[in-house]
Amino acid sequence: MAGYKLSETELQQALNSLPGWQIKEGKLYKEYKFNSFATALGWMVTVGVHAEIMEHHPEWFNVYSTVWVNLVTHDNGNAISNLDIELAKKMEEIYSS
Repeated sequence: MAGYKLSETELQQALNSLPGWQIKEGKLYKEYKFNSFATALGWMVTVGVHAEIMEHHPEWFNVYSTVWVNLVTHDNGNAISNLDIELAKKMEEIYSS
């Protein structure tokens, strides 16, 4: 799937369907909390498999049971793209399951 930069309207519509996500320093951002390090790491591994399939990888940072995520498409001039929204939705789906 090719990535394309989202318009402001598209971005706002996408944010409405992604609870807890926000724009921070020009990137799509969310902080995830888990019950343990193992749960956080397991979530990251599962998301990582999907990111690899999409060939679209997150910027993220993990400390114990917290994972901070930034999504931006470097190939589109460091803009938020449809690929970022797709990956954010997948993260939400995995987090909820």
